[in-house]
Amino acid sequence: MDYSAISNLPKIDLHCHIDGSLSPFFVKETLHLKDHPDVVAQCLRAPEDCQSLTEYLKCFDLPIKCLQTADAITDGILNILEACANENIVYVELRFAPTFSLNANLSYRDIFESAIKGCKLGRVRYGIESNIIACAMRHLPIETNMAMLHAMADYVNYGICALDLAGDENLFANIQFADLFKEAKRFGIPFTIHSGECGSVENVRLALEFGARRVGHGIALFKDAALMEACKSNRLGLELCPTSNYQTHAITHDTVYPLRAFLDYGLLATVNTDNRTVSNTTMTKELMLVCDSLEIMEKEISTLYRNSVEISFADDTIKHRLLEAYSWK
Repeated sequence: MDYSAISNLPKIDLHCHIDGSLSPFFVKETLHLKDHPDVVAQCLRAPEDCQSLTEYLKCFDLPIKCLQTADAITDGILNILEACANENIVYVELRFAPTFSLNANLSYRDIFESAIKGCKLGRVRYGIESNIIACAMRHLPIETNMAMLHAMADYVNYGICALDLAGDENLFANIQFADLFKEAKRFGIPFTIHSGECGSVENVRLALEFGARRVGHGIALFKDAALMEACKSNRLGLELCPTSNYQTHAITHDTVYPLRAFLDYGLLATVNTDNRTVSNTTMTKELMLVCDSLEIMEKEISTLYRNSVEISFADDTIKHRLLEAYSWK
């Protein structure tokens, strides 16, 4: 398929970080920077020779500073939703760490309601459906992550759709967060967990044991055939982000990217952006990449779309509309 054909297709992005996807212009205006947006963009994008997830995560320092007021959170979400709508993304799940916006003037309630407001306005202005995933962070104390979890509970199914665990997987393994996900299950909060991005198959195994409905990235899963079978049986969703995965060295160009193997095995694999600005990507670019470089055929784009609908945290009404939006011919 060519670029314009993919651009015109309805698309779904289930793994898109707000702070990693704010446009350079938005960051410049919000922080009152004097630099040209092109200069700002260079500060926000992963270097071409990025060596690791740890280095990749350094690009988030500046955009996090943009999300420190209620209006900025709402406007930042609108900034991303407009860009998504312009490439015919019909549904997106945006994720961020509310704790990073907590300050003397912003409570968790303010933060969640500002984010939900952005999604509602995006639906009206751009006709795009969206939900928010709230991220606990690996490097924060368990008490801090628990406080965020308890604060989000009242908003689940009202614009906040799930919990996630993000941050440097190399330094903080999933086993350290068992109590957090036990508490999420007690509240009936669905969750996804960044797992297997840094080579740890054990983190994917633990995510499945904890009761995750999805894992972010999950690249390491291809190392373990028995675990692949368990993930298939449990219909665990995989949020693959090809450009980001290459940049963070979750996979190298010398290794076969596992999307083809995951689809052939019948796993619920999907393709997503991760960070539109940090990775300098779009959903259209990601789908072009998998078609051109990963042997994904035109008919399989619809399989990726169906998988995205199935594993999304959207309600059944939205899922039905998303399926209707796609032509399966």
